[in-house]
Amino acid sequence: MTDLELARYIDYTLLKPDATRAQIERLCAEARQYHFASVCVNLCWGRLCADLLDKSDVKLCAVVGFPFGATTTLAKMFETEQAIDVGAREIDMVINIGALKSGLTDFVREDIAGVVSTCHKKRRKEALLKVIIECGLLTDEEKRLACQLAQEAGADFVKTSTGINATGATVEDVRLMRAVVGPQMGVKAAGGIRTREQALAMIEAGATRIGTSAGVAIVGRAAETPAGY
Repeated sequence: MTDLELARYIDYTLLKPDATRAQIERLCAEARQYHFASVCVNLCWGRLCADLLDKSDVKLCAVVGFPFGATTTLAKMFETEQAIDVGAREIDMVINIGALKSGLTDFVREDIAGVVSTCHKKRRKEALLKVIIECGLLTDEEKRLACQLAQEAGADFVKTSTGINATGATVEDVRLMRAVVGPQMGVKAAGGIRTREQALAMIEAGATRIGTSAGVAIVGRAAETPAGY
């Protein structure tokens, strides 16, 4: 796989609470330079990133309900609406993990569906929804259920983790998620992926997107990168 081909898998990420404007500006500049799929940031930086990425092939991805997923569905929908309005073309939302573990499957499905409805009514703006299931906090049975609920709700991707609340992506989790959702949905591996070898292993296991703060290093360029996970 060439550097450019690999770069198109990468959501270049900076989600640290102490991220500065200068770091965000650098993130966007490097994303443009290396043609990453997107930059993934907290919504407070959304408008700045949209301006910095204007007329590039890099999309803006904003996180919603991050990092715990414990806000209300209406709050997640409102965040999503704001993100799309400032230029986000992809949304990464966190499921309500406690509700899933409580067996409240209808609630979890409807929570995801609410954000799906907000993303897809803006389909003219190409807003894709990635659902973060936070594998490190779930049993394998719960991981399968979370993927099924995301698929039933109409999401576009399932994503392994926030990289904050528990362990990050594993090859085993990516394989499990791909087996559940089949070829119809995207699978994003995120959290702790810092080398080319790790990224390629995730792709071989079924990932169609890689979330990482080490994008420049992964595509083979020696440079310091902002630490996002």
